[in-house]
Amino acid sequence: MTTTARALRARTLAAVAATALLIAGLAGCSVIDSITGSVERDETGQVVEGDDGADVFSIVVGDCLNDATVAEEVNSLPIVPCAEPHDSEVYHAFDLTTAELPTDAELEAAILDNCYPEFERFVGVAYDASMYYIGYYSPSVESWADGDREILCTVYDEAGQTTGSLEAIGR
Repeated sequence: MTTTARALRARTLAAVAATALLIAGLAGCSVIDSITGSVERDETGQVVEGDDGADVFSIVVGDCLNDATVAEEVNSLPIVPCAEPHDSEVYHAFDLTTAELPTDAELEAAILDNCYPEFERFVGVAYDASMYYIGYYSPSVESWADGDREILCTVYDEAGQTTGSLEAIGR
């Protein structure tokens, strides 16, 4: 299975369509979990120990990732506790409801409809007023065929790593 990651750097719908940037392709399945092990979490579900090879399908809302330099095709992602420096944070997840894999334009529309409103709820300010950016991970052709419909919305600082959660940061 493969999942693709994209970063949205644009501030308007037209710019989003023009500037969506492919960050990485992800591949994974339950077999990888048996190789890489599961992510160690506390009783609240927070990551307590970093894992350079976390199964891409084990990533959930609230996880912090060191994914700025991931390869084009990967089976796993580096995950760290949010208290440590990290590149991005997963702040929202939703499932696509289309019958077929969406086109890039349809995918970007779904991102606008789902990630953008949740960004404001999570960060505490509208995306257009924020210093942070939206990224996302989406199904690839391969993972779609295997039933993958999930989009993970991420927030990141283009200037570099952050430490701690960006939830309610207000900027």
